[in-house]
Amino acid sequence: MRILITGAAGFVGAHLAAHLAKTTPSASLFGLLRPGALGVLPEGMVRIEADVEDAAAVARALDTARPDRIVHLAAQSSPHDSWRDPIGTLRTNILGLAHLLEEVRARSLSPRVLVVGSAEEYGAVPEALQPVKEETPLRPASPYAVSKLAQGYLALQYSLSHGLAAIRTRTFNHTGPGRGEVFAESSFARQIAEIERGAREPVIAVGNLEAVRDFTDVRDVVRAYELVLERGTPGEVYNVCSGRGVRIREILDRLLALSKVLIEVRVDPERLRPADVPTLVGDPARVHAATGWEPRLTLDQTLGDLLEYWRGRVAAGAARGAKV
Repeated sequence: MRILITGAAGFVGAHLAAHLAKTTPSASLFGLLRPGALGVLPEGMVRIEADVEDAAAVARALDTARPDRIVHLAAQSSPHDSWRDPIGTLRTNILGLAHLLEEVRARSLSPRVLVVGSAEEYGAVPEALQPVKEETPLRPASPYAVSKLAQGYLALQYSLSHGLAAIRTRTFNHTGPGRGEVFAESSFARQIAEIERGAREPVIAVGNLEAVRDFTDVRDVVRAYELVLERGTPGEVYNVCSGRGVRIREILDRLLALSKVLIEVRVDPERLRPADVPTLVGDPARVHAATGWEPRLTLDQTLGDLLEYWRGRVAAGAARGAKV
């Protein structure tokens, strides 16, 4: 089997690559990264540099990989950053997938393709309709959410029109070691690690702490992706989530409880979104029925590992005499 992961150097891509290297040792793994990306791939994984916004580069990548399986993760993945650059977000996320699917079709390849979407596609869902099922109407509330909605429907269109075995997810919040600091819980963990090292004053800057989200460990999420890719029904969409909601304030409190110092909390207006969804909790029944998947790691373990990751990064940066 030949497996191509786009965005293989990203947060989820790196975890998925490491996971598949262990679970499919006989497979040939290919990782597509942006030109010049610094990500380290598992031993034996073939590195392919290509910008998904460049159709010719995507075509060359497919000619190299000739994949039986594709997991498409290459994307601008931050809702917050999408407000700053909506055009770039739409271009990368929609055009990038369009290039991939069209070049697959043009080469008469027949891989199973997993297109990873986001719970942000649901937008503001009334409390009475939560936990959110896949049939819930989509009301995207950010440019990022619009881009992921478009990705999902583009994948569905290629499945219906061209018979491409495209399976979709709407993945709820996920975190763990390596999570980028543009995401709230990782920003909290980095700030705590820097405060512990004396690299900043004992004050943590936060955005909206009242939002309720459904968190899953990234290491559980990549297990779900492997299972959905193999057992999911082409054209179908699956929520990947825990089914449990937690307030962002509780995430912060749990991280602060792990800290070695006392820390003050202050709201930073720059961290607030123009529009935010109050509560978003998913229903994982469909993915469980199709694959048997369910999360294994606890939230406390996830947050502890995230904080230890940032402690290591901050310490390494201090040893080099440089910022992380």
